[in-house]
Amino acid sequence: MADCIFCKIKDQEIPNYKVYEDDKVYAFLDMSQVTKGHTLIIPKKHVSDIFEYDDQLAMDLSTRIPKIARALRTAFPEMEGMNIINNNGEVAYQSVFHSHVHLIPRYGKEDDFSMHFGDHSEQCSQDEMTQTAQIIKAQVN
Repeated sequence: MADCIFCKIKDQEIPNYKVYEDDKVYAFLDMSQVTKGHTLIIPKKHVSDIFEYDDQLAMDLSTRIPKIARALRTAFPEMEGMNIINNNGEVAYQSVFHSHVHLIPRYGKEDDFSMHFGDHSEQCSQDEMTQTAQIIKAQVN
């Protein structure tokens, strides 16, 4: 896609710090560096979000994630954990509409990155949970 910043990055039209590349994916350091080593993995094929993936693309991307995650852990042995994040849609904080996965190394609870999930379990009854699961299950192909 002509105006896509990530397509321009993978095509070397925009300078970047590549950490991995093969025929299916491209991985580079996120310019924001939420934590040291914050890496983005993109499919080379332009797709906007997870909803445009086919099975092969999903497999191609997902099989590279552990490989790059292990490289980060080896490069930074002080790393205590990692967040792996994929945002889909503006409301879900996707800001670049070329699908990408963030690998965010975690060095401790005070490393200036946090995610907060509230406990909303009291908002749904068992019947509502059962109904929701059935609705989704009926759509899985």
